[in-house]
Amino acid sequence: MQRCIGVRREDKSDWERRTPITPDVAAQLHQQHGIQVVVQPSPQRVFSAAEFEAAGAQVREDLSACPVVLGIKEMPQAAFAPGQAYVFFAHVIKGQPFNMPMLQRMLDLGCTLIDYEKVTDEAGRRLIFFGWHAGVAGMLETLWALGQRLAGQGIANPFTALRRAYDYHDIAEAKAAVQQVGEAIGRDGLPAEITPLTIGVAGYGNVARGVWEILDLLPVQRVEPGELAGLAGRAAQQGGHAAATGVIYAATFREEHMAAPLAAGASFDLQNYYATPQAYRADFEQYLPHLSVLVNAIYWDPRYPRLVTKGYLRQAWGAGQPRLRVIGDISCDIDGAIECTVKGTEPGEPNFVYNPATGEVRDGVEGEGVVVMAVDILPSELPRDASETFSQVLLPYVPALAAADYTASFDDLALPPEIKRAVIVHRGQLTPAYAYLAQHLAATAR
Repeated sequence: MQRCIGVRREDKSDWERRTPITPDVAAQLHQQHGIQVVVQPSPQRVFSAAEFEAAGAQVREDLSACPVVLGIKEMPQAAFAPGQAYVFFAHVIKGQPFNMPMLQRMLDLGCTLIDYEKVTDEAGRRLIFFGWHAGVAGMLETLWALGQRLAGQGIANPFTALRRAYDYHDIAEAKAAVQQVGEAIGRDGLPAEITPLTIGVAGYGNVARGVWEILDLLPVQRVEPGELAGLAGRAAQQGGHAAATGVIYAATFREEHMAAPLAAGASFDLQNYYATPQAYRADFEQYLPHLSVLVNAIYWDPRYPRLVTKGYLRQAWGAGQPRLRVIGDISCDIDGAIECTVKGTEPGEPNFVYNPATGEVRDGVEGEGVVVMAVDILPSELPRDASETFSQVLLPYVPALAAADYTASFDDLALPPEIKRAVIVHRGQLTPAYAYLAQHLAATAR
């Protein structure tokens, strides 16, 4: 009997156009591994049904013949069939309350859940992700938000020449547009009202690498975080319009810039910080008065200090208009590292203004406070590039996913170790590594 895999349509958002399997990869699976790819029709997927059919895939609604179904984002409870295996970004490993009913439904139906986020090597490094594309799209969105915010304040600026990330055919076209803006800045300079223009990038992983892919197309001078406070004086000393305003200063923030030991005289130790974050205090807000834009590209959980608190923003805005104009929160943890990220946004309305005095938010880029870009599906704005890269990374694991006998016990489930580490639920039971989720399920049920 021919093996097959299903590819489900994405329906969490009208903006979600990605797919885990592209037509090219579907053709490779069919020709090289004898795996039939069955794709649900979708009116919004970036690849058409005709492209899949030309690659040898079948396009039909019914995926029941496929023992394993692949997707991207969370699936509605009605999508699950008894005993079937599903692979997608589940967003349950932190016990996220909004996804516990979905997880419970999979348990009730005896399903298997494999989460891309937990596909890791022996050192715990993630192997399948969209992080780089999130960084690229997030930086494009942040620059667009900056341009619109400044224009709304009556400041003509070169960033208004940029379009939204999803308005570009692909990353190459977007990069060409950013490069043109960089050339304009180098030639004509930036408005005096916003210089020195300083951008801080929190993080240095895959997301941050995507951020720098865009930033490096601009006339950026990299500086250390400790240099930010002296930049205004340095720009004044440089003299000359182009010399003073034709450069953007950008800094990378690592853990040692975000937290400091509580113990007097102690030095920052990264491994100690990871192991005992309670022995450290937040130390990032010292840099915020010197940033025009903050881009958040870090993984965060409640054990660690926040980067930006509502209390800091309230104090800063109460003391006068601060330099900080835009926060590009690519990580988009609600009430997380950026506490004023009180909601996620979609590409159709990517920004809101958080008013520190009242705590109110206003969609768009106008109003009192700081502009927050918090799109939680950023890679979907670059759907073709993101899908092609993701699908190629996923390809080596698909034959094993298609061949696995999901009726076997977890101990006997024949999957590569990288994939088996990501099995959260098997045959309706939480696997040992994720047994802790039972308490979150119980809390949500109460």
